[in-house]
Amino acid sequence: MNPTFKKYLTIFALALSGGSIYTLPYIKYVFYDTQLEVMGITNTQSGFLISMYAIGCILSYIPGGIITDKISPRKALSFSLFGTAVLGMIYAFSFNYIVSLVVWLLFALTTAFVFWTSLLKAIGMAGDSEEQGRLYGIYYAGNGITGAIVNSLALKAFSMGSSPRESLFLAVTVMCVGITIAGILVYFLLDDQKGEKIADEDKFKFDAVGRLLKSPMLWCFSLVVFSGYAIFSSTSYFTPYLTNVVGLSVEESGVYAIIRSYFFYLLAPIGGYLADRVLRSTSKLFLILFAILAGTICGAMFLPASMGITAISVYTLLPGAFGLMLYGLVFSVVRELGIPLKVAGTAIGVASIIGYMPDFFFSALFGSWLDAYGNNGYNFIFTFLTSVAVVGFICSLIIYLSWNKKRAL
Repeated sequence: MNPTFKKYLTIFALALSGGSIYTLPYIKYVFYDTQLEVMGITNTQSGFLISMYAIGCILSYIPGGIITDKISPRKALSFSLFGTAVLGMIYAFSFNYIVSLVVWLLFALTTAFVFWTSLLKAIGMAGDSEEQGRLYGIYYAGNGITGAIVNSLALKAFSMGSSPRESLFLAVTVMCVGITIAGILVYFLLDDQKGEKIADEDKFKFDAVGRLLKSPMLWCFSLVVFSGYAIFSSTSYFTPYLTNVVGLSVEESGVYAIIRSYFFYLLAPIGGYLADRVLRSTSKLFLILFAILAGTICGAMFLPASMGITAISVYTLLPGAFGLMLYGLVFSVVRELGIPLKVAGTAIGVASIIGYMPDFFFSALFGSWLDAYGNNGYNFIFTFLTSVAVVGFICSLIIYLSWNKKRAL
Protein backbone atom coordinates (compact mmCIF):
# COMPACT_ATOMS: atom_id res chain seq x y z
CA MET A 1 0.00 0.00 0.00
CA ASN A 2 1.23 3.48 -0.86
CA PRO A 3 2.70 4.96 2.37
CA THR A 4 0.98 8.34 1.95
CA PHE A 5 -2.39 6.72 1.23
CA LYS A 6 -1.98 4.40 4.21
CA LYS A 7 -1.08 7.34 6.46
CA TYR A 8 -4.27 9.22 5.67
CA LEU A 9 -6.37 6.05 5.74
CA THR A 10 -4.95 5.43 9.22
CA ILE A 11 -5.92 8.96 10.29
CA PHE A 12 -9.42 8.28 8.94
CA ALA A 13 -9.62 5.07 10.98
CA LEU A 14 -8.49 6.94 14.09
CA ALA A 15 -11.02 9.71 13.38
CA LEU A 16 -13.78 7.12 13.05
CA SER A 17 -12.58 5.58 16.32
CA GLY A 18 -12.75 8.87 18.21
CA GLY A 19 -15.93 9.99 16.47
CA SER A 20 -17.87 6.80 17.15
CA ILE A 21 -16.67 5.48 20.51
CA TYR A 22 -18.02 8.41 22.55
CA THR A 23 -21.51 8.19 21.05
CA LEU A 24 -22.37 5.49 23.60
CA PRO A 25 -21.36 7.05 26.93
CA TYR A 26 -22.87 10.36 25.75
CA ILE A 27 -25.96 8.84 24.13
CA LYS A 28 -28.18 11.07 26.30
CA TYR A 29 -27.11 14.10 24.27
CA VAL A 30 -29.04 12.73 21.28
CA PHE A 31 -31.65 10.40 22.79
CA TYR A 32 -32.18 12.02 26.19
CA ASP A 33 -35.97 11.73 26.61
CA THR A 34 -36.19 8.29 25.00
CA GLN A 35 -33.45 6.95 27.25
CA LEU A 36 -35.32 8.16 30.33
CA GLU A 37 -38.57 6.61 29.09
CA VAL A 38 -37.12 3.24 28.08
CA MET A 39 -35.03 2.84 31.23
CA GLY A 40 -37.68 4.30 33.52
CA ILE A 41 -35.23 6.64 35.25
CA THR A 42 -35.24 10.24 36.45
CA ASN A 43 -33.09 13.16 35.28
CA THR A 44 -30.98 12.79 38.41
CA GLN A 45 -30.37 9.10 37.74
CA SER A 46 -29.43 9.93 34.16
CA GLY A 47 -26.92 12.47 35.44
CA PHE A 48 -25.45 9.89 37.79
CA LEU A 49 -24.58 7.68 34.81
CA ILE A 50 -22.34 10.46 33.49
CA SER A 51 -20.93 11.00 36.99
CA MET A 52 -19.91 7.34 37.17
CA TYR A 53 -18.27 7.69 33.78
CA ALA A 54 -16.44 10.92 34.67
CA ILE A 55 -15.10 9.49 37.93
CA GLY A 56 -13.85 6.40 36.12
CA CYS A 57 -12.18 8.51 33.43
CA ILE A 58 -10.31 10.72 35.90
CA LEU A 59 -9.06 7.72 37.86
CA SER A 60 -7.87 5.95 34.71
CA TYR A 61 -5.98 8.64 32.77
CA ILE A 62 -2.58 8.36 34.51
CA PRO A 63 -2.42 4.54 34.89
CA GLY A 64 -3.76 4.29 31.35
CA GLY A 65 -1.01 6.61 30.13
CA ILE A 66 1.66 4.53 31.85
CA ILE A 67 0.31 1.31 30.34
CA THR A 68 0.05 2.99 26.93
CA ASP A 69 3.80 3.59 27.05
CA LYS A 70 4.34 -0.17 27.55
CA ILE A 71 2.03 -1.59 24.85
CA SER A 72 1.35 -0.82 21.20
CA PRO A 73 -1.42 1.65 20.26
CA ARG A 74 -2.76 -0.94 17.80
CA LYS A 75 -3.52 -3.46 20.54
CA ALA A 76 -4.77 -0.86 23.02
CA LEU A 77 -7.12 0.81 20.53
CA SER A 78 -8.49 -2.44 19.10
CA PHE A 79 -9.18 -3.84 22.58
CA SER A 80 -10.87 -0.59 23.64
CA LEU A 81 -13.08 -0.33 20.55
CA PHE A 82 -14.21 -3.95 20.59
CA GLY A 83 -14.77 -3.78 24.36
CA THR A 84 -16.92 -0.65 24.00
CA ALA A 85 -19.04 -2.31 21.31
CA VAL A 86 -19.61 -5.35 23.55
CA LEU A 87 -20.61 -3.12 26.48
CA GLY A 88 -22.96 -1.22 24.18
CA MET A 89 -24.77 -4.40 23.19
CA ILE A 90 -25.02 -5.50 26.84
CA TYR A 91 -26.71 -2.17 27.51
CA ALA A 92 -29.00 -2.54 24.48
CA PHE A 93 -30.22 -5.98 25.54
CA SER A 94 -30.94 -4.93 29.12
CA PHE A 95 -31.72 -1.19 29.49
CA ASN A 96 -31.63 -1.94 33.22
CA TYR A 97 -30.44 0.93 35.41
CA ILE A 98 -28.22 -1.12 37.74
CA VAL A 99 -26.62 -2.87 34.76
CA SER A 100 -26.19 0.52 33.08
CA LEU A 101 -24.32 1.94 36.09
CA VAL A 102 -21.80 -0.88 35.75
CA VAL A 103 -21.63 -0.45 31.96
CA TRP A 104 -21.01 3.31 32.25
CA LEU A 105 -18.23 2.74 34.77
CA LEU A 106 -16.68 0.17 32.43
CA PHE A 107 -17.05 2.63 29.54
CA ALA A 108 -14.38 4.66 31.34
CA LEU A 109 -12.02 1.67 31.05
CA THR A 110 -12.71 1.18 27.34
CA THR A 111 -12.90 4.82 26.20
CA ALA A 112 -10.41 6.55 28.52
CA PHE A 113 -8.07 4.08 30.26
CA VAL A 114 -5.69 3.23 27.41
CA PHE A 115 -7.85 4.40 24.51
CA TRP A 116 -7.43 8.16 24.84
CA THR A 117 -3.66 8.28 25.29
CA SER A 118 -3.13 5.53 22.70
CA LEU A 119 -5.29 7.42 20.21
CA LEU A 120 -3.29 10.63 20.58
CA LYS A 121 -0.01 8.71 20.48
CA ALA A 122 -1.11 6.88 17.31
CA ILE A 123 -1.95 10.17 15.58
CA GLY A 124 1.54 11.43 16.38
CA MET A 125 3.14 8.19 15.16
CA ALA A 126 1.31 8.40 11.82
CA GLY A 127 3.69 11.07 10.55
CA ASP A 128 6.95 12.83 11.31
CA SER A 129 7.51 15.82 13.58
CA GLU A 130 7.10 18.28 10.71
CA GLU A 131 3.43 17.40 10.11
CA GLN A 132 2.03 16.93 13.61
CA GLY A 133 -0.23 19.97 13.50
CA ARG A 134 -1.66 19.02 10.12
CA LEU A 135 -2.32 15.41 11.15
CA TYR A 136 -4.05 16.44 14.38
CA GLY A 137 -6.08 18.99 12.43
CA ILE A 138 -7.19 16.40 9.87
CA TYR A 139 -7.99 14.01 12.72
CA TYR A 140 -10.27 16.48 14.52
CA ALA A 141 -12.05 17.43 11.31
CA GLY A 142 -12.59 13.74 10.58
CA ASN A 143 -13.64 13.17 14.17
CA GLY A 144 -16.42 15.73 13.89
CA ILE A 145 -17.58 14.46 10.50
CA THR A 146 -17.58 10.76 11.42
CA GLY A 147 -19.26 11.47 14.75
CA ALA A 148 -22.02 13.37 12.95
CA ILE A 149 -22.40 10.53 10.40
CA VAL A 150 -22.65 7.80 13.07
CA ASN A 151 -25.22 9.83 15.02
CA SER A 152 -27.18 10.53 11.83
CA LEU A 153 -27.29 6.83 10.96
CA ALA A 154 -28.32 6.05 14.52
CA LEU A 155 -31.15 8.60 14.24
CA LYS A 156 -32.25 7.00 10.96
CA ALA A 157 -32.30 3.56 12.58
CA PHE A 158 -34.13 5.03 15.56
CA SER A 159 -36.93 6.25 13.29
CA MET A 160 -37.46 2.69 12.00
CA GLY A 161 -38.41 1.26 15.40
CA SER A 162 -42.01 0.38 16.23
CA SER A 163 -41.65 1.29 19.92
CA PRO A 164 -39.35 3.52 22.00
CA ARG A 165 -37.48 0.46 23.29
CA GLU A 166 -36.95 -1.01 19.82
CA SER A 167 -35.98 2.40 18.44
CA LEU A 168 -33.31 2.91 21.10
CA PHE A 169 -32.09 -0.67 20.61
CA LEU A 170 -31.62 -0.05 16.88
CA ALA A 171 -29.82 3.24 17.51
CA VAL A 172 -27.40 1.66 19.99
CA THR A 173 -26.79 -1.24 17.60
CA VAL A 174 -25.82 1.15 14.79
CA MET A 175 -23.39 2.91 17.13
CA CYS A 176 -21.86 -0.44 18.09
CA VAL A 177 -21.47 -1.41 14.43
CA GLY A 178 -19.66 1.87 13.72
CA ILE A 179 -17.33 1.29 16.67
CA THR A 180 -16.65 -2.29 15.55
CA ILE A 181 -15.78 -1.16 12.01
CA ALA A 182 -13.35 1.35 13.51
CA GLY A 183 -11.78 -1.43 15.60
CA ILE A 184 -11.28 -3.63 12.53
CA LEU A 185 -9.70 -0.79 10.54
CA VAL A 186 -7.36 0.13 13.40
CA TYR A 187 -6.30 -3.49 13.90
CA PHE A 188 -5.28 -3.94 10.28
CA LEU A 189 -3.94 -0.46 9.49
CA LEU A 190 -1.81 0.42 12.52
CA ASP A 191 1.72 -0.90 12.88
CA ASP A 192 2.76 -1.98 16.37
CA GLN A 193 5.97 0.10 16.37
CA LYS A 194 6.00 1.69 12.92
CA GLY A 195 8.21 -1.20 11.82
CA GLU A 196 11.13 -0.01 13.92
CA LYS A 197 13.02 -1.78 16.66
CA ILE A 198 12.93 0.17 19.92
CA ALA A 199 16.37 0.71 21.40
CA ASP A 200 16.94 -0.08 25.08
CA GLU A 201 17.32 3.60 25.95
CA ASP A 202 13.97 4.35 24.28
CA LYS A 203 11.99 1.71 26.15
CA PHE A 204 9.65 2.69 28.94
CA LYS A 205 11.09 2.68 32.45
CA PHE A 206 9.18 3.64 35.59
CA ASP A 207 11.95 5.94 36.83
CA ALA A 208 11.31 8.05 33.71
CA VAL A 209 7.88 8.90 35.14
CA GLY A 210 9.49 10.54 38.17
CA ARG A 211 11.67 12.70 35.94
CA LEU A 212 8.66 13.53 33.79
CA LEU A 213 6.63 14.78 36.76
CA LYS A 214 9.48 17.14 37.67
CA SER A 215 9.49 18.68 34.20
CA PRO A 216 8.09 22.25 34.06
CA MET A 217 7.16 21.61 30.44
CA LEU A 218 4.69 18.91 31.51
CA TRP A 219 2.79 21.35 33.71
CA CYS A 220 2.88 24.09 31.07
CA PHE A 221 1.51 21.54 28.60
CA SER A 222 -1.22 20.55 31.08
CA LEU A 223 -2.26 24.18 31.56
CA VAL A 224 -2.33 24.73 27.80
CA VAL A 225 -4.69 21.74 27.48
CA PHE A 226 -6.74 23.10 30.40
CA SER A 227 -6.98 26.56 28.85
CA GLY A 228 -7.72 25.29 25.36
CA TYR A 229 -10.41 22.86 26.48
CA ALA A 230 -11.93 25.35 28.96
CA ILE A 231 -12.47 27.94 26.22
CA PHE A 232 -13.56 25.38 23.61
CA SER A 233 -16.20 23.86 25.90
CA SER A 234 -17.35 27.18 27.39
CA THR A 235 -18.15 28.85 24.07
CA SER A 236 -21.48 27.00 24.39
CA TYR A 237 -22.51 29.79 26.79
CA PHE A 238 -22.81 32.09 23.80
CA THR A 239 -25.98 30.13 22.92
CA PRO A 240 -28.03 31.29 25.95
CA TYR A 241 -26.24 34.65 25.71
CA LEU A 242 -27.74 35.16 22.26
CA THR A 243 -31.26 34.41 23.49
CA ASN A 244 -31.16 36.07 26.92
CA VAL A 245 -29.03 39.14 26.14
CA VAL A 246 -28.98 39.71 22.38
CA GLY A 247 -32.63 38.74 21.87
CA LEU A 248 -32.51 35.90 19.34
CA SER A 249 -35.15 33.18 19.36
CA VAL A 250 -34.20 29.69 20.53
CA GLU A 251 -34.32 28.46 16.93
CA GLU A 252 -32.09 31.28 15.65
CA SER A 253 -29.60 30.79 18.47
CA GLY A 254 -29.63 27.06 17.71
CA VAL A 255 -28.38 27.72 14.18
CA TYR A 256 -25.33 29.51 15.56
CA ALA A 257 -24.84 26.67 18.07
CA ILE A 258 -24.76 24.11 15.25
CA ILE A 259 -22.20 26.17 13.33
CA ARG A 260 -20.13 26.49 16.49
CA SER A 261 -20.40 22.79 17.41
CA TYR A 262 -19.96 21.07 14.03
CA PHE A 263 -19.02 23.36 11.14
CA PHE A 264 -15.94 24.76 12.86
CA TYR A 265 -14.36 21.29 13.04
CA LEU A 266 -13.37 21.98 9.43
CA LEU A 267 -11.03 24.72 10.71
CA ALA A 268 -8.80 22.21 12.50
CA PRO A 269 -6.84 21.22 9.34
CA ILE A 270 -6.32 24.92 8.56
CA GLY A 271 -4.78 25.36 12.00
CA GLY A 272 -2.58 22.35 11.36
CA TYR A 273 -1.40 23.81 8.06
CA LEU A 274 -0.56 27.13 9.72
CA ALA A 275 1.36 25.39 12.51
CA ASP A 276 3.36 23.08 10.22
CA ARG A 277 3.88 25.02 7.00
CA VAL A 278 3.59 28.72 7.85
CA LEU A 279 4.74 29.21 11.45
CA ARG A 280 6.71 25.94 11.74
CA SER A 281 5.63 25.72 15.38
CA THR A 282 2.42 24.70 17.13
CA SER A 283 3.23 26.68 20.28
CA LYS A 284 3.80 29.81 18.18
CA LEU A 285 0.34 29.38 16.65
CA PHE A 286 -1.06 28.96 20.17
CA LEU A 287 0.42 32.33 21.14
CA ILE A 288 -1.53 33.97 18.33
CA LEU A 289 -4.75 32.04 18.98
CA PHE A 290 -4.77 32.62 22.76
CA ALA A 291 -4.17 36.34 22.16
CA ILE A 292 -7.06 36.48 19.67
CA LEU A 293 -9.30 34.53 22.06
CA ALA A 294 -8.51 36.86 24.96
CA GLY A 295 -9.34 39.85 22.76
CA THR A 296 -12.55 38.49 21.22
CA ILE A 297 -13.97 37.09 24.48
CA CYS A 298 -13.18 40.29 26.36
CA GLY A 299 -14.58 42.30 23.45
CA ALA A 300 -17.95 40.56 23.80
CA MET A 301 -18.53 42.63 26.95
CA PHE A 302 -18.12 45.91 25.09
CA LEU A 303 -20.11 45.41 21.89
CA PRO A 304 -22.20 48.52 21.11
CA ALA A 305 -25.91 48.04 20.56
CA SER A 306 -25.50 49.94 17.29
CA MET A 307 -23.79 46.85 15.80
CA GLY A 308 -27.16 45.20 15.33
CA ILE A 309 -28.34 41.73 16.34
CA THR A 310 -26.92 39.94 13.29
CA ALA A 311 -23.46 41.51 13.59
CA ILE A 312 -23.27 40.71 17.31
CA SER A 313 -24.42 37.13 16.66
CA VAL A 314 -21.76 36.62 13.99
CA TYR A 315 -19.15 38.13 16.32
CA THR A 316 -19.93 35.49 18.96
CA LEU A 317 -18.87 32.83 16.46
CA LEU A 318 -15.27 34.10 16.53
CA PRO A 319 -14.30 32.63 19.95
CA GLY A 320 -15.86 29.34 18.84
CA ALA A 321 -13.89 29.31 15.58
CA PHE A 322 -10.50 30.15 17.09
CA GLY A 323 -11.19 28.02 20.18
CA LEU A 324 -11.86 24.90 18.14
CA MET A 325 -8.88 25.57 15.88
CA LEU A 326 -6.70 25.67 19.01
CA TYR A 327 -8.29 22.71 20.79
CA GLY A 328 -8.00 20.59 17.65
CA LEU A 329 -4.21 20.93 17.85
CA VAL A 330 -3.68 21.10 21.60
CA PHE A 331 -2.11 17.65 21.97
CA SER A 332 0.14 18.03 18.92
CA VAL A 333 2.36 20.46 20.86
CA VAL A 334 3.71 17.50 22.87
CA ARG A 335 6.50 17.13 20.27
CA GLU A 336 7.82 20.59 21.23
CA LEU A 337 8.09 19.82 24.94
CA GLY A 338 11.32 17.85 24.75
CA ILE A 339 9.55 14.92 26.45
CA PRO A 340 10.73 11.48 25.23
CA LEU A 341 8.22 9.51 23.16
CA LYS A 342 8.54 6.60 25.61
CA VAL A 343 6.65 8.62 28.25
CA ALA A 344 4.41 10.59 25.88
CA GLY A 345 1.41 8.51 26.92
CA THR A 346 2.03 9.31 30.58
CA ALA A 347 2.42 13.01 29.76
CA ILE A 348 -0.88 12.98 27.87
CA GLY A 349 -2.52 11.16 30.79
CA VAL A 350 -1.40 13.80 33.29
CA ALA A 351 -2.37 16.62 30.93
CA SER A 352 -5.78 15.03 30.35
CA ILE A 353 -6.58 14.92 34.06
CA ILE A 354 -5.76 18.60 34.47
CA GLY A 355 -7.02 19.58 31.03
CA TYR A 356 -10.52 18.18 31.49
CA MET A 357 -11.01 19.57 35.00
CA PRO A 358 -13.35 22.27 33.60
CA ASP A 359 -16.01 19.57 33.20
CA PHE A 360 -16.11 19.23 36.98
CA PHE A 361 -16.60 22.80 38.12
CA PHE A 362 -17.00 25.31 35.27
CA SER A 363 -20.70 24.58 34.69
CA ALA A 364 -21.53 24.88 38.39
CA LEU A 365 -19.45 28.06 38.71
CA PHE A 366 -20.92 29.73 35.64
CA GLY A 367 -24.42 28.62 36.58
CA SER A 368 -24.06 30.17 40.04
CA TRP A 369 -23.04 33.50 38.47
CA LEU A 370 -26.03 33.47 36.15
CA ASP A 371 -28.38 32.56 39.01
CA ALA A 372 -26.97 35.28 41.26
CA TYR A 373 -26.49 38.11 38.75
CA GLY A 374 -28.82 37.31 35.87
CA ASN A 375 -27.57 38.51 32.48
CA ASN A 376 -24.73 40.39 34.20
CA GLY A 377 -23.35 36.96 35.02
CA TYR A 378 -22.14 36.70 31.43
CA ASN A 379 -19.65 39.48 32.16
CA PHE A 380 -18.22 37.35 34.98
CA ILE A 381 -18.01 34.37 32.60
CA PHE A 382 -16.31 36.35 29.84
CA THR A 383 -13.86 37.96 32.28
CA PHE A 384 -12.98 34.55 33.70
CA LEU A 385 -12.46 33.02 30.24
CA THR A 386 -10.31 35.98 29.21
CA SER A 387 -8.09 35.25 32.22
CA VAL A 388 -7.93 31.59 31.20
CA ALA A 389 -6.78 32.65 27.71
CA VAL A 390 -4.02 34.77 29.28
CA VAL A 391 -2.83 31.74 31.28
CA GLY A 392 -2.78 29.70 28.06
CA PHE A 393 -0.81 32.46 26.32
CA ILE A 394 1.83 32.57 29.08
CA CYS A 395 2.28 28.77 29.12
CA SER A 396 2.46 28.65 25.31
CA LEU A 397 5.13 31.36 25.42
CA ILE A 398 7.20 29.32 27.89
CA ILE A 399 6.92 26.23 25.67
CA TYR A 400 7.80 28.20 22.52
CA LEU A 401 10.86 29.89 24.07
CA SER A 402 12.13 26.56 25.45
CA TRP A 403 11.59 24.73 22.16
CA ASN A 404 13.07 27.56 20.08
CA LYS A 405 16.16 27.57 22.31
CA LYS A 406 16.65 23.82 21.86
CA ARG A 407 16.10 24.09 18.12
CA ALA A 408 18.80 26.77 17.87
CA LEU A 409 21.43 24.55 19.52
